[in-house]
Amino acid sequence: MSEPSRNYEEIGEWSHEAVERALRDDDTEALLRAVIGVSMHDADGRYAQDLCVRLSSHPHFNVRGNAVLGFGHIARVHRQLDRALVQPIIQAALRDESDYIRGQAVSAMDDTAFFLEWHYDKTDVTG
Repeated sequence: MSEPSRNYEEIGEWSHEAVERALRDDDTEALLRAVIGVSMHDADGRYAQDLCVRLSSHPHFNVRGNAVLGFGHIARVHRQLDRALVQPIIQAALRDESDYIRGQAVSAMDDTAFFLEWHYDKTDVTG
């Protein structure tokens, strides 16, 4: 199944209230932006991580992929993630059936390797 491509879009900060509303409404379009906004701009790294973890299992591939990408943003911005929780999610995403999710996982893998010095088994990367 072919996945639509997305154009680059600048995503700013999201309030926790707006994020919680999008979660409550399961608003896919809002969630795929919110997870990026929070992972890039939120001062609370734990909140950002928890949101990415939660959305990494969302039914929509764009939301899941953006949540996985968000881990890389958090690594860059906060220089901290719960490795025992997050690394297995990134590793699983590297083997996802979706090209989009695998691509976002490669970016997250690169960022966590660079900023947090995490190591990965390169055999996890499929393409």
